[in-house]
Amino acid sequence: MKLFVLPLLLFVSASLSTENANSDYQAIETAVSYYLDGGTNNDFETLKKAFHPDARMISMGNDMMNVNALEFFGSRMKPGPPTDRKTRVVDINMSGNAASARLEIEYDDFMFVDYMSLLKMDGEWKIVSKVYTRVNK
Repeated sequence: MKLFVLPLLLFVSASLSTENANSDYQAIETAVSYYLDGGTNNDFETLKKAFHPDARMISMGNDMMNVNALEFFGSRMKPGPPTDRKTRVVDINMSGNAASARLEIEYDDFMFVDYMSLLKMDGEWKIVSKVYTRVNK
């Protein structure tokens, strides 16, 4: 009987770990979906669920832009019809309470590629930084 206890404990521990990882993975997908759906539907209230209040948004154009993400979107996003674009979560990587997600937002003649950094804080996944680039087709 004792010989089977250790393998059983290892199996239960691995199952719980996988279950927690799947739950976290789904929570990360939910967080980035708030960002994508809020942006597509011009819904700032949905979009802001994705971000930590101090989240930064950084990009390089002619000059480097480094701004508070929520202030940026809040000042520019206006209610209106959904935006004609395709969105997709390309990749999610997670280790402990840190994660990254690569997203693509496709328009007719260009695409944004977003790299999101997320942290699990108080049991909730939030985007803490967004680095992005624009790619012409």
